[in-house]
Amino acid sequence: MAMKRTDDYMERRKHLEGLSDEELKRRFFSLAEQIVDPMIELSKKSTTPSVERSVLLRMGFSSLEAMDLVNHVLDLGLMGKGAGNVVLKVSERLKRDYLSVGREMAEGKHLDIAKEVFKGDRR
Repeated sequence: MAMKRTDDYMERRKHLEGLSDEELKRRFFSLAEQIVDPMIELSKKSTTPSVERSVLLRMGFSSLEAMDLVNHVLDLGLMGKGAGNVVLKVSERLKRDYLSVGREMAEGKHLDIAKEVFKGDRR
């Protein structure tokens, strides 16, 4: 026996009838943000030092360098940005290759630049 679905589209859309295209667009993006924001928040909280070390290893850093970099990124409160991303952004700022900049960061250099690059962007 086939089930018949009652079409209630016209009833469900009544609350949107009076909205302009611009208002509908704003509503759509507002609802989309409500859906996506928890996922973004989860991804920021779900990274771990182990994951970040793994990323840095794949970027070409030694395990000791990766460990030091992750510890510095943790101390700066930038873990949600990703340790590899922090290294890349600092190297872009310095206009130098990321491996040499990252190795210097593992020694504690350029951490002030990392803070500056992500200042006000701790999402």
